[in-house]
Amino acid sequence: MSLFSSKDLKQLTNPLNLENPVTVQILGICSALAVTVQVEPAVVMSISVTAVTAFSNLIISLLRNTIPSRIRIIVQLVVIAALVIIVDQILKAYNYEVSKQLSVFVGLIITNCILMGRLEAFALGNKPWPSFLDGLGNGAGYSMILIMVAIVREFFGSGSIWGIKLIPQAFYDMGYVNNGIIILPPMALILLGIIIWVQRIRTKELMEA
Repeated sequence: MSLFSSKDLKQLTNPLNLENPVTVQILGICSALAVTVQVEPAVVMSISVTAVTAFSNLIISLLRNTIPSRIRIIVQLVVIAALVIIVDQILKAYNYEVSKQLSVFVGLIITNCILMGRLEAFALGNKPWPSFLDGLGNGAGYSMILIMVAIVREFFGSGSIWGIKLIPQAFYDMGYVNNGIIILPPMALILLGIIIWVQRIRTKELMEA
């Protein structure tokens, strides 16, 4: 039996386009405002959210037949909070500078709507392996948008990507100035709006929905 059936592959790939949690389901928008001024914290946040989403989906799916319906939200929050604490401690141990940059936003992964949305919509009703893939796919879809926004904002706002200067000093000597407006929070929403607009123009399935 193949490890990845066609249905499993859809769980991984649909969130990258047709079911993207950010541009289609409009979830996780706050992260785009908070951590996309530079690429490095955006990548770290993306990995963190993907890991928490995948493993919380897996754990809740494993427990789905033993969780009383009336306390399922509490159980989900406990699982998410425990995973977020683990991620936060790993970040502090291995990448303290980025951990400081992300500050409280790592803790706020607990309130990310993508996590609760996937637990409620998928993990509670499906087996562990598809649930894990669903978490990975939605984390990847979230990450793709976050990193795209971060690349644009850091390049035009700071002239660099991942802290590496890409715009030659000669340009600055001739009068080029970094765009300070693009690093302001409203520009993240404007960039997201542009991405959503382009996606919906290019995807007929979304236009017909």
